[in-house]
Amino acid sequence: MNGEPIGTGDPILTLRDVSKSYGQVKAVQGISMSIPQGSTYGFLGPNGAGKTTAIRSIMNIIPPDSGEITLWGRPMDHRVLDRVGYLPEERGLYRKMTCVEQLAFLAELKGIPRKEGRRRAKDWLEKLDLSDWGDRKVDALSKGMQQKVQFAATFLFEPELVILDEPFSGLDPLNIELLRDLIIEEKKRGCTVIFSTHMLAEAEKICDHICLIDGGEKILDGLLETVRDEFPLKTLRVAYADGSEPPADLPGIEGRMLTEGFWRLAMAADTDPAALLPLIAAAGPLTLFSANRPTLDEIFIAAVRSRRGAEAAEAAREVIR
Repeated sequence: MNGEPIGTGDPILTLRDVSKSYGQVKAVQGISMSIPQGSTYGFLGPNGAGKTTAIRSIMNIIPPDSGEITLWGRPMDHRVLDRVGYLPEERGLYRKMTCVEQLAFLAELKGIPRKEGRRRAKDWLEKLDLSDWGDRKVDALSKGMQQKVQFAATFLFEPELVILDEPFSGLDPLNIELLRDLIIEEKKRGCTVIFSTHMLAEAEKICDHICLIDGGEKILDGLLETVRDEFPLKTLRVAYADGSEPPADLPGIEGRMLTEGFWRLAMAADTDPAALLPLIAAAGPLTLFSANRPTLDEIFIAAVRSRRGAEAAEAAREVIR
């Protein structure tokens, strides 16, 4: 990065009680969070949860109605934001420029000399398997290729903080893996990454901190491993060589679903997997019996159900009063 660091300390970005409404719709409701320096921070939730609104408030595109946002310990302004790489959900490139020209121009806007910008552009195109397309105009590229070019533009000037809003949308599995590996490389370089997505399985592979939001409200926040520890073991995975099914009357099993060739059994909190093994094995030749920590999807579903259940209970109490 160019220039001296702006402020010091941890966290790198802080939101305090940030809210934003559009008429009667509360898009973001009192969100507070702190993003540690050097982390990969997953800002997660379903489409329409309020993630993009919160990010646009961070980027000063849409000022919040209330609350405070500080970056490097300072209020948001354009001088600070010039130090941030941002990949918006809606992509935007100059379609009549070549890929190298496009990237060199965007780097120049961030203070990188044009010659150096062209060198970095070629390096990034090589990383993204786009070397042969450097002299082609952007409008000759597929949507996935254009997305990769804009991804390169986000990191080209070596920012200390990068915000990625749905970076994997529309990409095939190979390109998702490629971008995921590059995000991990940039974190090793020292870059802090805020990663906004509804693809929780992908976030689980790269994030060390997470914030889950639903309906504009934060419902869970913290180190991924700490969050996992707060949720008890709840899932068994079972498969049979002959395609058998687990017994329907297993004690302590609250639900079951066949997915990707195995049975996923949801256990009650006090269920002992070892006690179930002989009952499950009696149904057929086992090829898989695995007690698993909950996935991020399962954690999110449980947290949302708990929140919505609490809201319904409170609404009922208000009616009674």
